[in-house]
Parts: sequence; structure tokens; C-alpha cells
Amino acid sequence: MALRSMDTLNVAGRRVLLRLDLNVPLKDGRVLDDTRVREAAPTVRTLAERGAVVVACSHLGRAKGRPDPALSLAPVAPILADRAGRPVRFVPDVIGEVAAQAVAEAKPGEVILLENLRFEAGEEKNDPAMCDALAALADVYVNDAFGTAHRAHASTAGVASRFPERAAGPLMVREITALSRVRDHPVRPFVAVVGGAKISGKLETLTSLARRADTVVLVGGMANTFLLAQGVAVGASLVEADLVNAAREILASAATRGVDVVLPSDVVVAPSADAPGRITGLSDIRAEEMILDIGPATRTRIGDTVSGARTVFWNGPAGVFEKPGFAAGTRAIAEALAASDAFTVVGGGETVAAVQQAGAAAKLSHVSTGGGASLEFLAGETLPGVAVLEEGAA
Repeated sequence: MALRSMDTLNVAGRRVLLRLDLNVPLKDGRVLDDTRVREAAPTVRTLAERGAVVVACSHLGRAKGRPDPALSLAPVAPILADRAGRPVRFVPDVIGEVAAQAVAEAKPGEVILLENLRFEAGEEKNDPAMCDALAALADVYVNDAFGTAHRAHASTAGVASRFPERAAGPLMVREITALSRVRDHPVRPFVAVVGGAKISGKLETLTSLARRADTVVLVGGMANTFLLAQGVAVGASLVEADLVNAAREILASAATRGVDVVLPSDVVVAPSADAPGRITGLSDIRAEEMILDIGPATRTRIGDTVSGARTVFWNGPAGVFEKPGFAAGTRAIAEALAASDAFTVVGGGETVAAVQQAGAAAKLSHVSTGGGASLEFLAGETLPGVAVLEEGAA
């Protein structure tokens, strides 16, 4: 894909509007996990060292177009300063006079962090007036927030088109490079492992993977719907009855193309996630029981499948991995990927948390910061925040 890199921009003495993903978990005004801040910090430091006035912006949480003190980016500023090794001035404004004045006063090499973009109603509406106001703050635009690239918001799509000079930051470039390799040029055998609670939201991606992959492994709650489509009685398990036909179509499409679909052959069930689990085959799931993890035989088969792959993409846990009694399946997949010689890509918040929990993240080829964005990209959909950068490529 033709993306202009941030490295090609002349930023010395110029104002750079830098879209970051600082959507970190907060509790009582305290950052619980600064992973996204650490990932963003090198981009901030590089631009500042090159003499730019860095005008950083991000969303945080689901603010509904109005200020919410509980979702302020203020607690993030000192952490970003520490990680970037540069002072960061937090500005409690986005596109008002306070923000404009702060930018006007900033000198080359200084860093400003604007307040939560979603405090403005125009952000999620991609409002032209907000795009214009954001554009007035800077001379150059850089987007390093792949996780929001599938949203046509003011800060990701609309404002970028206002800048003749716009580029992708290093995180964005790495994401697109890794995911393009999976989607467009996978070294085969290509194995896709897809889990999580539901098929909805992943239907297009599943359909795409059923065409592109050599093997599709289905786990987690979504696998229950596929099992139901094959006539398995899944008890009280989470299912999407309205998507049973869609599941059958995906299975039929995969079979037509010679794509192997791996579904659980044994599972861990319990009346609830707080009750002890038991391992059982598919023919002995009681009416009151829910499937909450994959069983040992399924773990072994997935491990063998992954070990023979040359490209692996994984999104979605195999069970309720937050509960120790139902974490073995997800951990086994993480360990299988870590031990593999394949090009391994993991995407999605829960999946990233799982590989970090298993201590496997450092052994993977790429850990994607974007769950929804990575799935839409693999499905072949156009990401507004990426498309506008392609248009601006030199």
C-alpha cells in the first residue's frame, strides 16, 4: 500500500497535528495500563527532536460529545512526558481559544496534549467545522493511531484531507505492513484462529478468511454457533441463533475451496463461569451447562495445526480466560504461537491481553493495536483513516 511515512516530512519549526491512540484504562483518575502510551511515546519524541511543535490528540473512552471529567486525558500527560522523555503540556481544550493560544505560544521541540477529542460532538460526526478548527492548529498531519483508522471521525479522516502534507506514523506503517502481509501475501500454510464471544462484528472477516486461509480454527463463544449449525446440542451456551445460517454458509464456502475448518471436539463446561468446570465431549453437554473453554484434545489439535503453519493470524480468546478455570485454552493458543516458526500476528484487545498474560507477546512477529481495525482490514474493507493517507502519499 502507498503510505507516505512520517520520516519524509519536513517538520522543523512546523506545527504537527499528531493523532495518537491514548485510549487507556482509567480508574479514579489513575492510568491502569500505559501500554498505548509507551507505544506512542517514540513518535512524539522523534517529532519533538526534529524540531516540530507537536500537537498531540486522542480520544479516551466513550465520551458522548460533551466533557466528562472521568474521561479526561489529564492523567495521561505526565505518563506520556515520562515515556517520551519530553515535557508535555496538557491543554484542557480541543478546538477553542485556549487550545489555539497554547499552540501559538509553543516553541519548536515542545509537546502539547489536547483534551479528549470526544468531548466535542463534532468528532464522531466527522463534522466539517470541527475538521476545519483542528486543521487550523497545525501545518502538517500525522496519524499514528491504527486502532481508530476504521472510524471516519474528524481527527482520523476529515481533518487529514485538509492537509496537503499528511503521513502515517511508524506504528501505523508497521500495522499496515504486517496485516498486508497476512491478507495479501501470506506464506502458506496460512492458519487463522478466530475466537471471542460472537460472530456478529466478525462475519465479513470470517467470510474473507474462509477464502484466503488454508485452515480456519474457530474457538470461543462464536464456535458455539458453528457447532449448533452442525446439529450439536450446546446446552445453555452463548449462541447467535439468527446467524446459524450464516455459519452454515461459511462452512460450505470453506469446504468448496478446500479450506479446513477446525472446531472444538471437546470442551470445558459449567453452569456458570463461577462454577467448577468439567471436560466433556460434544455429545455430553447437559442442558444447564455452558461451553466456557476448549478441551485438551482440541488444544493439542490447534497446537499441531499452528506448529505446521508459516503464517498465523489470531483474534479472540478461546474461552472465559479471565477466570483461571477457563483460561487453559487461550493460554495454549498463545504458547503455540510463541513456539511457532511462522509469521505470527495477534490482534484485538482481549487477545493482546491474553498473550501478555501468557508471557508470549515478545515472541510474536506482530501484536496489533487495533482489534476492529485489523478485522476490517483483513476483510478487505476500506479504512477511512488509512485511505486518506494513501491519497496523500508522495
